[in-house]
Amino acid sequence: MSRGSAKPKRRKAAGAALRYEHRPGRAAAEQPKKRDWSCLGGCAILVGFVALIMPLVLFDMYWGHDLWGGLAPAWPGGAYAFTASVGVLVPLVFLVWVWPLTRMNWKKSKPRSLAWATASLPGLAAGYLVAGVIGTTVRPKRRRDWDYDCYREGGPCWVHVHYPYLWVVGLVATLAAAALLITLFFKYGGRSSATAPSTSEPEDDPTPRSPTGTGDRRPPA
Repeated sequence: MSRGSAKPKRRKAAGAALRYEHRPGRAAAEQPKKRDWSCLGGCAILVGFVALIMPLVLFDMYWGHDLWGGLAPAWPGGAYAFTASVGVLVPLVFLVWVWPLTRMNWKKSKPRSLAWATASLPGLAAGYLVAGVIGTTVRPKRRRDWDYDCYREGGPCWVHVHYPYLWVVGLVATLAAAALLITLFFKYGGRSSATAPSTSEPEDDPTPRSPTGTGDRRPPA
């Protein structure tokens, strides 16, 4: 028989898993739909931002003009002394807020860490108060927004006209207070007390002639 008369063997049909093709645009039945939390996270960020900004806006709206139009000029030493006092408070309230947070250790003790977090809240509130006082002196960026309310007694424009060196005094006071606090930290709290090196010589090993370890030496008469 010739080899050319032999019939070719048929190939086996592929299995169902091999013949299945996933159509694009068709969701797979086995994979569950994932929840989209992006909207919830964005809403939470927006609410938190509003909660942080609203106290500053209300402070500027209700107390800004009275603060710089009445309290600051009547302060002992005038408005510049008041500005220096506010500048000194900036690093102080920051320290009162941050220092309790550095004492937190959730792995070691959760109740104690929660207590330290609670202790930082007064510093945070004081920081909002200081930020509100500083924020009332910020003028609008565009000069066309410098309206009558800005130039009214106690307004941001009025403050800068009557006290042109306001920012210089506040910045110098803040830097001086911060430098003093850093110096005190490194002098008293930042460095551990160094152990004095021992100057005493080790005692001699005892010998058979001298059980006390003094060798052949005799104490002076």
